[in-house]
Amino acid sequence: MVRLLVILPLLCSVFLHVSCAENPSIVSFHQGFDPLYGELNIIPYEGNNSVQISMDERTSSGFHSKLMYVHGYFETSLKLPGNYTAGVVVAFYTSNEHKYPFYRDEIDFEFLGHIHGQRWLLQTNFYGNGSTNRGREERYDLWFDPSEDFHRYGILWTGNRITYYVDDVPIRHVKRVDAMGGDFPAKEMSLFGTIWNGSNWATAGGQYKLDLNYGPFIAKYSSFVLKGCPFYLSPKAARCSDNLGLVGLENSDDITGEETGRMHAFRRKLMTYSYCYDRKRYVVPLPECVFNSEEFEHLKKFDPWTFGSGK
Repeated sequence: MVRLLVILPLLCSVFLHVSCAENPSIVSFHQGFDPLYGELNIIPYEGNNSVQISMDERTSSGFHSKLMYVHGYFETSLKLPGNYTAGVVVAFYTSNEHKYPFYRDEIDFEFLGHIHGQRWLLQTNFYGNGSTNRGREERYDLWFDPSEDFHRYGILWTGNRITYYVDDVPIRHVKRVDAMGGDFPAKEMSLFGTIWNGSNWATAGGQYKLDLNYGPFIAKYSSFVLKGCPFYLSPKAARCSDNLGLVGLENSDDITGEETGRMHAFRRKLMTYSYCYDRKRYVVPLPECVFNSEEFEHLKKFDPWTFGSGK
């Protein structure tokens, strides 16, 4: 019965990126997720539709989806902790580490905490088949304070693309290329929400640590969208897409012209790091990287030491 309740909202519409207001397809926390760890710090609310997770002196906490998915669009509305949050990491991501511990895939939103007078940083990352030795991180400022109100964060994952959305603005778009091989996420994944201590790296490279005197640190998740193919229905992504009426999208690796414009405007103004332009780390850019001169010039001005070595 629980599985049936999860599936029904997923089959109600074709697989296109639309806002919740246009096509709700909302799954409650109770329908879609189970606790992962730190159960005492996981508190559902609004009739089990939403959840808050926290980190305190006892434990951090997190939850995971009841099902694994082959491709899909996954979204949550999230409100982050306020005040001093150095060392705190809040995440919304897909992963299959529990099933493939040495060959895992992952697609991440990670929110990195801050000291007084600064703001949260957003980091995105992805990798496939355990290729963690190749970092694919990008970091950004946001045009709002994510601790003041809820904002929507979405991941669109198909066989050809990964697109990250913030309040319907595409902030990152990756096309799979053959040279990536198994580095592109391809295996079935679960969805996760976690809060944890990243003191060794999260804030100014680990310079500022978690201070539990400012805790408990509480993250609130709501309005879950799980538009994907549950893995147990079909382990093959192509059949999965056909079953959900996704014909066409699996063969499309482009975003619209309007989306492209909004994405470039965001990145030229608010991106603070991209591995694609970090020549100290990668003398030869990884195969999926596409050089954009305006992004490069922005990053070079922001951090001339990291990005000052030229194209």
